[in-house]
Amino acid sequence: MNAAMRMRVASVGLFVLSVVVSACASDPGPDPTAPQTYEFGPYSLSPGEEVNKSCVQITLHNEDYLFINSVELTTGAGFHHSNWFWVPESTFAGEDGTFDCDSRNYNEATAAIFGGVLFAQSTQAPHEVQAFPPGMAIKIPPHAKLFTQIHLLNPSDGPLEVTPKIAIKPMLEADVTTLMAGISFEDQALALPSMMASRFTVECNIAERHQAIFGRQPDFNIYYALAHYHEHGTKLTVEAVKASGESAVVFTTQNKVGDVLGGPIDPPFSMAGYSKLRMSCEFLNQTPKVIRWGVGDQEMCVFLAFSDSQYNWGGGVLSEGPPENPVMVGNMMTYTNGCTVFANDASR
Repeated sequence: MNAAMRMRVASVGLFVLSVVVSACASDPGPDPTAPQTYEFGPYSLSPGEEVNKSCVQITLHNEDYLFINSVELTTGAGFHHSNWFWVPESTFAGEDGTFDCDSRNYNEATAAIFGGVLFAQSTQAPHEVQAFPPGMAIKIPPHAKLFTQIHLLNPSDGPLEVTPKIAIKPMLEADVTTLMAGISFEDQALALPSMMASRFTVECNIAERHQAIFGRQPDFNIYYALAHYHEHGTKLTVEAVKASGESAVVFTTQNKVGDVLGGPIDPPFSMAGYSKLRMSCEFLNQTPKVIRWGVGDQEMCVFLAFSDSQYNWGGGVLSEGPPENPVMVGNMMTYTNGCTVFANDASR
């Protein structure tokens, strides 16, 4: 090989090497904003079978903070309902997978206190996306996991195979403009009178706790809300109440089970000037028995939402008991119960 040939070969070699080095240098690696999809199950359901005491844990293995802009849940027929929370890995300790909720003393109030709300599924909705506007995100700290109690129900005459999955879509911290905090209220003091319409109300004083924490009255905005009730539910309404007693509707729904029962509040509702949140659930019980709080053929009254507060807010009537202060209004029996309010730092 003459000198000229050797120089050409060397040049080609250098060119190939530079291309390889350049390609390696420009390889961005995994996209940090790509959706992260987690499958769980599958679950086999016999005709008429109901599963309501199982929980699911999915460890995220995140070494850094995650900023979640949207959540997508795909379930299909037979998957009745689920509320999803993030909690620290040490909370409800155990292996990933599906297991009996009681084995880890799980309840939603504890999940909300130690972690935060991530997503709430509309009853029997087979596919649902919870998406915030650009720049808004739920902040999940390092070493967290997803946790939910699932309710499965096969109303058909044949067997069902349920293969659900949940996907979370992170965003870059630099792109975050507003952090979302959870709001979670429920009323377990339910006793739907037979063959009658009824309404159950709790009125929760946010201002007292807000004043104690921040030294000022509530001033946060509510961006997204979702209701949860079962087949006897006809309506859920959340109102903001001023100290003077004046009120304004924050969120209401009259959708039926199977419809999406939540979505963005546009424009966002400002709590400035309001001191309380009042939640009312309405039902129509056309059966010969009293219906109480629970799963299966029982009922629930739950409101979940997201705000730009620095704290997660929650409460209501957090243990089963009798509804109080019955008053007949027209053809509807109404009840009102006192409210417990709790709050924890959403920025931790």
